[in-house]
Amino acid sequence: MLRVIVRRLLQMAVTLIALSALIFIWLRNLPGGPIDALLGERATPERRALLTKALGYDQPIWVQYGRFMKRLVTGDFGNSIRTGEPVTEVIARAFPATIELALAAMIIAVGLGIPLGYLAARYRGRILDNLTVAGTLLGISIPIFFLGYLLKDIFTQDIHWFPPSGRLTTGMDNTNVTGFFVLDGLLTREFDASADALWHLLLPAITLATIPLAVIVRITRASVLDVLNEDYVRTAEAKGLRHRTIRGRHVLRNALLPVVTAIGLQTGSLLAGAVLTERVFNWGGLGTLINDSITGSRDYPVLQALILLAALVFVTVNLLVDLSYAVIDPRVRVR
Repeated sequence: MLRVIVRRLLQMAVTLIALSALIFIWLRNLPGGPIDALLGERATPERRALLTKALGYDQPIWVQYGRFMKRLVTGDFGNSIRTGEPVTEVIARAFPATIELALAAMIIAVGLGIPLGYLAARYRGRILDNLTVAGTLLGISIPIFFLGYLLKDIFTQDIHWFPPSGRLTTGMDNTNVTGFFVLDGLLTREFDASADALWHLLLPAITLATIPLAVIVRITRASVLDVLNEDYVRTAEAKGLRHRTIRGRHVLRNALLPVVTAIGLQTGSLLAGAVLTERVFNWGGLGTLINDSITGSRDYPVLQALILLAALVFVTVNLLVDLSYAVIDPRVRVR
């Protein structure tokens, strides 16, 4: 098991180094580039030459990349072009909002997806199965930005069940401890603030959860149907084991490996879906920061750090997925 962990960590390191090199080269070859982004309308040839030399952009690309990696190891991503603040501080303010939204969406997707997929497989061909399959097709087909505006219009404008945008009601005090507003309210015993944050969180989390929910339901249903036809399940039934034992020990556990894989992949894709969801609900997380860094100020240091952070989250999730295989299936530990 230790060898597996070490091998995966080495693969993560190689992946991140390769990605950092690609991002470094790509950003420096975009139209305009960092020099024009910094100078703006003041980009005269003389100013460009002075700033290029001051930033070391006149050096060979491998020398620039070596300096970049040296700063990266120490956690120095430079300063934001837009605000002048350290990039780590800019990202630290937005990161908890996106993670809170993504975690809530994945809890909804997993909490509903696995039971619905299992029930759809168990009652195959019946009304529940047909409704579940139709619902998953609808969930995958609807663009997330359209669904967000639709739910926002219905539940915030028409029946007023949820607030239209933001993470807290204007004027609501919340002590910022971790940046996760629901958790902060619980830690500081500001339960009204925690409930208000949860109220704001639900609708965007439901919107973001629709595609992962549909995928998890479909994968769970297909996997359970495959396991139900295995000989060991029929043998367990012939032995007279209780249905609860058969469902938990023999069916669901053996069906979980592809489901866990799907959960890992969908967790990574939530970061992409969060960009649109945050724009619809004015959430103020990494999605908003990415959009502003690309379309607004061409904030290359922030954009560079955000791409690396998204890659780190994705490979970390996949590492956890690989390790969970050994917990679910003892045969993986033997191999």
